[in-house]
Parts: sequence; structure tokens; C-alpha cells
Amino acid sequence: MADSQAFLPLAFTRRATEVMLQRARAFHGELDRRRTVRHFSAEPVPLELIQEVVRAASTAPSGAHKQPWTFVAVGDLELKRRIREAAEEEERINYGGRMSEEWLNDLKPFGTDADKPFLEIAPWLVVVFKRAYETEASGRKHQNYYVNESVGIATGMLLAAAHHAGLATLTHTPSPMNFLTHVLGRPDNERPFLLIPMGFPAEGCQVPRLVRKPLDQVLVVHK
Repeated sequence: MADSQAFLPLAFTRRATEVMLQRARAFHGELDRRRTVRHFSAEPVPLELIQEVVRAASTAPSGAHKQPWTFVAVGDLELKRRIREAAEEEERINYGGRMSEEWLNDLKPFGTDADKPFLEIAPWLVVVFKRAYETEASGRKHQNYYVNESVGIATGMLLAAAHHAGLATLTHTPSPMNFLTHVLGRPDNERPFLLIPMGFPAEGCQVPRLVRKPLDQVLVVHK
């Protein structure tokens, strides 16, 4: 039986159905305006804002409440330069033969290539690391659970929090991403999960005209 001293009353607000629907529709409307941005302004963003966005992401649920994530916020110009150089080296290999023909064709509408100037232009790069395990000072290892699922949820909440705050983001996945562990001096128990430039969109920024799948293509209901 669980220790009652480890539990607190749930802070839950019960709302009328119409109020819940209004809130849900308003939240969808806000998130539906979120778009991935590849053209950033160099305009500074206060560190405090990044901290609050990460604080929100860190409220995500996780397996056994292990919270197996580390968010590394990079604003240092030299580190951003090194990250860009390493990322572009991997991307040149990807576009030069590592990616399949189908993959390359699917990317054509987005106009992407191996050049990633946003990695230096965006005021912040938020690198998400997943913590495969935890290590005590003695060297003893402790398992984390459902790491990919937990970090994936936290990352989604990070993107939503950034958009809600008024920041633009890009989910960048140079593959492989092991260079991020080396450049940022992260410990052996951490693995790069996602690289997210974060800031304001450049003046005149344009994004591809996309249509999201309608509800009947993403939701199956059994009543």
C-alpha cells in the first residue's frame, strides 16, 4: 500500500462543459497557428524567457517520475558556430547519399538543404538530451523508464510553451547527433534527442503552405 505521507490533494479545477469546450477550442486555435520556422532574426531573447519555457516543459509526465531529460540552452556564439559546422558536415552526408530518394523528394517542397545558417542566427539553441540512466557518485547506475516517450512528451510541451510565449521554433534533427554530446560536454548517460533553434522569425519570413490532417483522419472513436 502506498505511503499516504507521499500524497497530496489533487489541485484540479472542475469546469462546466461549455467552458471546457471554449478553452479546448481556443487552445487548438492558438496551436494551429504554430509553424516551424527556418528563417530567424538575430534579435536577442532574454534568458529568463527560455528558462520559463523549459520550466513549463519540465512539468511533463514521465515514467516513474524519473524526469529523464536535460535541456541545454546555447547562446554562446562560438558554441553555436561549432554546432553549425558539425551539423552541416552530417547533413552534407545525408543529402549526398545517406537519405533515400523518397526522403529527398518529400523534402523538396520545404526547400531544405545541407546549409543551416539558423544554427548561428537564432539567439538560442535549446538542445534536448534524454537521460538513459542515472549515476550515483559511487558509480552505481539507476534505470530510467519509458525514456523516449517521456522526453517526447516534454519536448512537445516545450514547443507549445515557446509558441504560447511568442517564440518561433524549429525541430532540427541532424542525424546522427552524437556530436552534440561532445561539443556541449554532456555526460555519458545523456543522448541527444532534438536540436531546437528558438527566437523570433526574420522580417518577411515565409513558411510552406501546409494543410494539417482533419480530425476524422487522426481520431478513431469507439462508443
